[in-house]
Amino acid sequence: MSRFLYWIVEMIAKVHNWLLKLNDAYEYNFTDKELHFLIIGALGMGMIFVIHPVFKWLVRHNHTMVISWFYVFTLIIVITFAIEIGQRVTHTGVMDFADIVFGVVGFICMFFVFSVIRGIYHLIRRKIRRRREDALLG
Repeated sequence: MSRFLYWIVEMIAKVHNWLLKLNDAYEYNFTDKELHFLIIGALGMGMIFVIHPVFKWLVRHNHTMVISWFYVFTLIIVITFAIEIGQRVTHTGVMDFADIVFGVVGFICMFFVFSVIRGIYHLIRRKIRRRREDALLG
């Protein structure tokens, strides 16, 4: 997991450098804030055009828990990074990437346990419903 996240950070750094080179090569002279405004705005809109149809499909097929998971997972990533950055700034702990990974894995493990319990609950509910329907029709 940490290799993957480091790879993402490296890719973002490469794209950042490429965009800065483009900015310099074509003499647009955008400031860093203007570049963030343009790039993050365009990235966000691109993500909307991809994610919105996927979420609409998930809702139509009664998979709202998947949407909840994606939302909470995103918040967990943001919160764990914020905690680590806060520890660095306030000197209340050591800023450690492994802490972020362990926090995220903790959420994934606990969600897995929740999913198993939820699956068992829905299975029992479905069996009870079928028995009632069979008794009424039978």
